[in-house]
Amino acid sequence: MPLSRRGLLATTTATAAALTACEKATTPTAHRPEGLRTGFENLVAAAYSPLHGKMVGLVTNPTGVTRDVRHIVDVMHADDRVRLTAVFGPEHGFRGTAQAGGSEGRHDDPATGLPVYDTYLKRGRTLADIFTASGVDTVVFDIQDVGARFYTYIWTLYDCMEAAGLAGKSFLVLDRPNPVTGRTAQGPVLHREFASFVGRQPIAQAHGMTVAELARLFNEEFLAAPVELDTVPMSGWRRSEYYDATGLPWVPPSPNMPTPDTALVYSGTGLFEGTNLSEGRGTTLPFELLGAEGIDRRWAAAMERLGLPGAHFREAYFVPSFSKFQGKTVGGVQIHVHNRAAYDPVRTGVALLVTAKKVWSGFGWRSDNWIDKLTGSARVRTMIDAGADADEVVAGWQGELAAFRRLRRKYLIYK
Repeated sequence: MPLSRRGLLATTTATAAALTACEKATTPTAHRPEGLRTGFENLVAAAYSPLHGKMVGLVTNPTGVTRDVRHIVDVMHADDRVRLTAVFGPEHGFRGTAQAGGSEGRHDDPATGLPVYDTYLKRGRTLADIFTASGVDTVVFDIQDVGARFYTYIWTLYDCMEAAGLAGKSFLVLDRPNPVTGRTAQGPVLHREFASFVGRQPIAQAHGMTVAELARLFNEEFLAAPVELDTVPMSGWRRSEYYDATGLPWVPPSPNMPTPDTALVYSGTGLFEGTNLSEGRGTTLPFELLGAEGIDRRWAAAMERLGLPGAHFREAYFVPSFSKFQGKTVGGVQIHVHNRAAYDPVRTGVALLVTAKKVWSGFGWRSDNWIDKLTGSARVRTMIDAGADADEVVAGWQGELAAFRRLRRKYLIYK
């Protein structure tokens, strides 16, 4: 029987009410931009007091912006209350022009005239000499992290802290949110014999910390000679908040981290960099799309059968414009996270590896066993090769994860 206009409106209203109730149950806290201030905003509010009388060098990249998207280098350079004299660029560069594994080199910034020094793959005495040559007194760090151990900016932080100590410089960290929350740590903990630039020290794969919290941990637990460290925390940030609840603009911290949704899956699907499958580079959904030539609908079906909490897996086909399988049609999956609170990115990443190996005969690890650097040991690779399922692999790191969670608690700043 057809609905009358009144009946249709009533039905629409009821449906909308039901959807609203559902959204309230699954979406994060509403934006409260007036309640959150970044470390940089708090530094400005304090009239740069920790930097008074200092020649300042800033380690940053395109994510070092104000909420009206002005770069903090431009802001500080124009402010007479602080003396910014040098900039230090990490992987991808200060202005973000380089792809993965690249940097911008030594140059003068066209906008400010400031000298820009390249820190990428430099550490120890080499980096300390750069800090000395720059003439700065204090090194300041302000870069947006994404919460994964193998994202290199936290190790730029570590290397710069170590080098600043060697050079006799003080160090100041300006904090920003962990975009995937700071509720807990997840995944395997790095074994020191597998240390590299995607993991210098034994922290969990998804560390659940902010950069200021990590700096405190690094200084007390891992640096042989602690640096003179200060931090400017955020105000108004809660550990349970995702990035879209902060009211802050998202600037991609690297070319293949376009959205906070990318960060949500990255600490798990970043493991595919250690395989011969595409991790979605060269598409508009890196790390959300995974695949290879010869994979078909069976992979998505196998993942759906697992019933993993928080996500669905769609059969997907795509043509990467660069990186693995450039210009070729590949099959695979797209991850659709529908319940972020229930989603475990690391367990999901392991399950994706296990099922990919089962459904595709062409599956292989990168020949240099890069997967071991990403997971922090040979255990994940050898267990999967031996036929272990995802739950067995995850069970293998629970002891070390529990120990890291206990250590981590000592350095948390926010509730």
